[in-house]
Amino acid sequence: MSQSTSFRPGRPVVFRGGTVLPMDRARRVLTDTDVLVTGDRITAVGPRLAVPDGTAEIDATDGILMPGMIDTHRHMWQTAMRGYGADWTLTQYFVWYYLEHGTVFRPEDVHAGNLLAAVEALDAGVTTVVDWSHGLRTVDHADAAVDALRAVPGRYVLAYGNIQQPPAQWTAAPQFRDFVRRRITGDDLLGLQLAFDGTGDPAFPERPAFEVARELGVAVTTHAGVWGATGDDGIRLMHEHGFMTPETVYVHASSLSADSYQRIAATGGSVSVSTESEQSAGQGYPTTWALRSHGIPVSLSMDTSVWWSGDLFSAMRSTLGADRAREHLEAHAKGETVTHSALRADQVVEWATLGGARALGRADELGSVEAGKKADLVLLKNDHSPVAFPVLNPYGHVVFQAQRGDVHTVVVDGRVVKHDHRLLGIDLAAVRREVERTVEHLRSALGEADWRKGMNPDVPETKVLDNPYTYTDYRSATTHGR
Repeated sequence: MSQSTSFRPGRPVVFRGGTVLPMDRARRVLTDTDVLVTGDRITAVGPRLAVPDGTAEIDATDGILMPGMIDTHRHMWQTAMRGYGADWTLTQYFVWYYLEHGTVFRPEDVHAGNLLAAVEALDAGVTTVVDWSHGLRTVDHADAAVDALRAVPGRYVLAYGNIQQPPAQWTAAPQFRDFVRRRITGDDLLGLQLAFDGTGDPAFPERPAFEVARELGVAVTTHAGVWGATGDDGIRLMHEHGFMTPETVYVHASSLSADSYQRIAATGGSVSVSTESEQSAGQGYPTTWALRSHGIPVSLSMDTSVWWSGDLFSAMRSTLGADRAREHLEAHAKGETVTHSALRADQVVEWATLGGARALGRADELGSVEAGKKADLVLLKNDHSPVAFPVLNPYGHVVFQAQRGDVHTVVVDGRVVKHDHRLLGIDLAAVRREVERTVEHLRSALGEADWRKGMNPDVPETKVLDNPYTYTDYRSATTHGR
């Protein structure tokens, strides 16, 4: 019997004997525990469950069963250019996409990027992705983005944006309203946000876009606290005009003042932290250290595959490392020593799961392993890896030891979409061919010289600092010093 037949629609599935991370308030670890999935729901969690006849069984022994991970900020349309900007700064990213070459992306190129991004997310156990889709220059581009998301069995939120027009302009277009009416139909697997940034202009030109979001009843997700681009003035104007709400997701928030953090905390918003991005591109120091001190909810994201890895294992690992590095640095500056880390592995796993669900207003259905919740699940198990054992601290294992190659089984909305380390029902060869066509188009549109120059920015000259311990004749100096 084939795997696809084994997991036919409507057939219950039970995970047997796993170590379950339920992500409850106590952050318990449940050993030798079963999880039963019936339809699109988790229907039971416990040891040695009785299950209906004909239930498909998955051996979770020696594995970790956890909620599907949730990425609250991913520019999926850029994924066909994976790794192209590995040596970019944020300025070079802005120039390439915003000012020079972002307009050469056709609808089919947005489709290719979204398709590849959706597949790689599932492969890495990311069951929900906010597609921060700010390359939607036309409604045709938006339709292509949604077509790709519909083709891959994950859970998505289209964060509609257009970096080539002011938000007040594209949100007012009749074509945008028609798109929302046609494509956002209340389907549980596809939601909507509006994606745009506040410039800090005292005239607050973004107001009409915020009003459209309010009229549509959808959240705004905004790049806030990006060094040199968006800052405290944008937050202040949002607050003074009444557009900071519990549904608002502030991305990065890395270079804000305490006043802005206080406004976010007071209005109940959350921050999507993209640590790999912030510590590399220059938005500001990854901000979980500040968010924790203000009690601001956190979710995690990977930003874009133009630079970084498309999984949340790297996001969890880098976030915990950056937070602890900051804690040690500040302590050492005061002549003190950190003896107990403030941020723990279980908290970071929560940010990657339940934290994302809370940011999307769906914590009642997603983000934890509980009876009655949606069946979005990930089994980490790899019998061929020496890193898969021993599992002594399961939360620590997820953060510091696990990787996408350990994702054994993925379930979205009760449907098994990956099993035994293989995606089910995904034609990866077809995805590759589509992405190759997009890469060929982009290289042709830019020309070979610009294509190569774009991924290899100039390296600034290195200034060698004066060193008072440099001797003209080092060997002679060390000899005489004996």
